[in-house]
Amino acid sequence: MKKFIQEYFRFLIPFFLLLVLIIVGTIGYVVIDNYCWLNAFYMTIITIGTVGYGEVEPLSGVGRLFTSFLIITSFITFAYAVSSITKFLIDGELNLFFKNKRLNSEVEKLNDHVIICGYGRNGKQAAQILKKHDKRFVVIEENEKVTAGIKHRFSELILNGDATQDEILLKAGILKAKALITTLPADAANVFIVLTARNLNPKLTIISRASDDGSDAKLKIARADNVIMPDKVGGAHMASLVMKPDVMEFLDYITAQSADSINLEEITFDTISDSLKNKTLSDLEIRNKSGANIIGFKTVTGEYIVNPSADTKIIPHSKIFVLGAPEQISKLKQLLFD
Repeated sequence: MKKFIQEYFRFLIPFFLLLVLIIVGTIGYVVIDNYCWLNAFYMTIITIGTVGYGEVEPLSGVGRLFTSFLIITSFITFAYAVSSITKFLIDGELNLFFKNKRLNSEVEKLNDHVIICGYGRNGKQAAQILKKHDKRFVVIEENEKVTAGIKHRFSELILNGDATQDEILLKAGILKAKALITTLPADAANVFIVLTARNLNPKLTIISRASDDGSDAKLKIARADNVIMPDKVGGAHMASLVMKPDVMEFLDYITAQSADSINLEEITFDTISDSLKNKTLSDLEIRNKSGANIIGFKTVTGEYIVNPSADTKIIPHSKIFVLGAPEQISKLKQLLFD
């Protein structure tokens, strides 16, 4: 952006020089040959424009020298203007200007979006899943070559820059974002991003990648909500596929569905209607009224309960996990959120 501002002012310099030339020429003809202001201005314009018209009034010797100076100076100014405009267009600064304008406009419209820092293998996978669920996201990637081939419908939300910088995160709309995913290969950079993001938006959900053993603890200290180690997760997943392949494939099927066919729903205490808060699971009658099944419960302390009992209460900061077909999930939302 700084480079663009510099180029933009360089682009405007010839126009300022031309304005100064007109003012100097007009004053010069008034002072040297006692032209009236209108004739002095007209003489300056036809001289700078080199249109070949005759003199408005007779010129003295000094006036002719001054006219020669105006002609030479206008040629130099014109050549400089052509050079600056050509450079502005060829270097792509004009395209960058409109791209930044579109980006700022789109980000201003976003709310509860996701910011992805780094567009490597993990960043691309995260973007693909978010895209399947129609979740808006902004990608921050320093390497422009990496993002050059992005063609999806959110391709206008690509920000090339250093995600460790406050101004870049603010430009990505971190103050209104719901979550941030940082997938940079360097753990130190991820720690720095987590610290910066948490400081800018304390309510943000932050998920970070870690590569080295011990880095996960540092990221937790930096207040990342979740830390993922791709190598460990990948190895554990492959081992589970050996031990219980159908179960793992079924879970993959559930978690990777698109928004139109999603069948696993997470429901928090804050999202349900006030009349159902602090009620038991049996009071909700989810199975009878919607056909969906409650398969899990997360307590206030973060403990997970599989297949919770019917007398379990929905209390503040707790969550329930419901499994069902798309139409069942739709009925469930009408039941709990209306």
